[in-house]
Amino acid sequence: MDRWTEFQVFVKIADERSMTRAAEALNTSVSGVSRHLSNLEARLGTRLIQRSTRQLSLTDEGERLYRDARDLLATWEEAEANIAMGSHVPTGRLRIGASLSFSLLHLMPAVKAFRELYPSLSVEIVSSNRYYDLIENGLDLAIRLRRVEADSSITIRRLAETRRLLAASPDYIARRGMVQHPSQLQDHDLILYSLADNWNEFNFRRADEQIKVEVDGGIVANDGQLICAAARDGLGILAQPTYIIQADLDAGRLVRVLDDWDLPRLTMNIAYPSKYFMPLRTRLFIDFLVETFQHNNFEALWTR
Repeated sequence: MDRWTEFQVFVKIADERSMTRAAEALNTSVSGVSRHLSNLEARLGTRLIQRSTRQLSLTDEGERLYRDARDLLATWEEAEANIAMGSHVPTGRLRIGASLSFSLLHLMPAVKAFRELYPSLSVEIVSSNRYYDLIENGLDLAIRLRRVEADSSITIRRLAETRRLLAASPDYIARRGMVQHPSQLQDHDLILYSLADNWNEFNFRRADEQIKVEVDGGIVANDGQLICAAARDGLGILAQPTYIIQADLDAGRLVRVLDDWDLPRLTMNIAYPSKYFMPLRTRLFIDFLVETFQHNNFEALWTR
């Protein structure tokens, strides 16, 4: 009994959500694909795929097996490729989750440099401003702006700390004046990030002083790039992590507001599933990204 083939067939059916397409991809017959799936289900004593005349869907047991079998096959194929090539060269597809801003500003340059080192590797970026479940969405790693993960099966590796800054365009400051104290923010137009924790309040600290200011956004958006564009157009004062607005600050398109006050800082981490056999592509990219951040001294830049 070829258990390996059964797993390969099952994963391909789950990938394609079609026995016909799975058979075409595997260059075999539909009846052969169906037979391998039936043998696997019989051996495990559970139904993995619900069949109908129009579509296929995975059962809960099928979803769990699909995640494990997919990772197992990827690891084995990578091991075979490494042996065949006589060197440790990453292969396959690296799936990375990150926000749109991080993807545009920092992930894409890192991916470009990484693929120049390992051109046989492909990369898929899953961009979202909400945190996807790594396991359910088949992500090798994700960039998160939070200190801990609720799921104990997820490992984190620290990348950098970043300040959250208030900033506005020179045009806005010229029209409305510079804010001298946090309490004055209620008299200004604010551009707020709706996905932030407690997005409608600011908790400021300066030395031993603390002050909480409840705010309301003239503009509220769920993406940092939209917020930056609105601020550059002079529509108000934004609050964003330094890593997003650093280029605008350096170019003078935005200026710091209340810079002597600190908002709670954010910790940027790489999150990845805890696995004994981590794919080589994942391990190499994590090391590469950490080294890139250290080489560019991003944390010092973003916390000044």
